[in-house]
Amino acid sequence: MKKFRLPRKTKKRLKRGLWLYPLDEKGNSLMARPSRSQEDYDAYKRGELRNLGSLYNSRKRQLEFRSKIDPEITVTDVVLKTYVDDLIAKEYRKWAFQILVKAKNHSKAKKAYYNFVNAYLLQKKDGSFGNVACLAVDHAEELLKKPYNPSKKKQVTLT
Repeated sequence: MKKFRLPRKTKKRLKRGLWLYPLDEKGNSLMARPSRSQEDYDAYKRGELRNLGSLYNSRKRQLEFRSKIDPEITVTDVVLKTYVDDLIAKEYRKWAFQILVKAKNHSKAKKAYYNFVNAYLLQKKDGSFGNVACLAVDHAEELLKKPYNPSKKKQVTLT
């Protein structure tokens, strides 16, 4: 049996992203690896595969997403509490609310707070930003854990 081989640049290009076959009747899709499998490569050549990585990681889509999620919108703590109660599971609500209140007043984590509020408002419109809001809470927690040290410059000693 002959081993499947591709030119180096073609193989490198095909390794980027997540390649999927068309959806079946249930809405499921099989993953393909056109850089490793002859059958998958043939399907790629026929145009049957779609690359999820290129669809969601394009520069244009990133800028569009950021323009939706980054505007500075502040809400009162009472409104924030209703947002958290509506979106977050019951056992994590208190934790998420405390994180977001701290992030609201923190210079580095403020952007994660804005991301949460914007993602919640977008979630109410079209229903596809719920995970983004939850990830914003996790990101705010990470930013709050980092110590802030503005004078973190390397000291150089001359001898």
